[in-house]
Amino acid sequence: MRELEGSVAIVTGAARNIGRAIALDLADAGAAVAVVTLSDTAGAESVVAEITTRAGRAIFIQADITKAEDAKRIVDETVRRFGRLDILVNNAGVRPENPVENITLHEWHSVLAVVLDGAFLCSQAALPALTIGGRGAIINIGGLTAYTGAPQRAHVITAKAGLDGFTKALAVELAPRGITVNLVAPGLIDTKRKGGDPAHRKTRTVLTGRLGQPEDVAAMVRLLAGPRGRYLTGQTIHINGGVYLP
Repeated sequence: MRELEGSVAIVTGAARNIGRAIALDLADAGAAVAVVTLSDTAGAESVVAEITTRAGRAIFIQADITKAEDAKRIVDETVRRFGRLDILVNNAGVRPENPVENITLHEWHSVLAVVLDGAFLCSQAALPALTIGGRGAIINIGGLTAYTGAPQRAHVITAKAGLDGFTKALAVELAPRGITVNLVAPGLIDTKRKGGDPAHRKTRTVLTGRLGQPEDVAAMVRLLAGPRGRYLTGQTIHINGGVYLP
């Protein structure tokens, strides 16, 4: 199926792991994809090359989503290249670990800036184009610990929990414009992380008996972005193999 044929998507933090899988799956569904990253330019270029090899359409945009002018530039470059915008995936995030008493105010603000400010600025910049298309979809990528808690992640958990509220607020406000807004919350996903796996993973039991793959998350994003996901909005959907039962 190429149910997204003719659609255009922006995926932030798309150079590796979950973001990479999302970009590839949306492209496989027929969407043209803007692959956005701040620092992993080699990874982003690799994603674009892989999409192109599969006969898809993609561009790489290097940008800092915590800056309003960069968020606007991402949208402007995407629309200039592909003519429209239908899907925004706010995937970019950072996950440092530090005991709460050691988190500096700068570190606190840095985490919230990427997760919350970035999602806000990109969503705000994308609204005119998403409204014109008439079938806009915003998909935010949350996280398991926003619902379960975890040690040494107060800043990360606060940011991801805020993203849940932001999703509901946008869903209500943007419904009259034909824009759906949902949040996908991955569980224990088998990704490459700097510094290894966080400690909280060792204490959790996955009912399905395996870690999730980035493609598991991408499959739900693809559904929400497409015509079969149009009756879903304002929802938090957990992709976690039963490690957390809301």
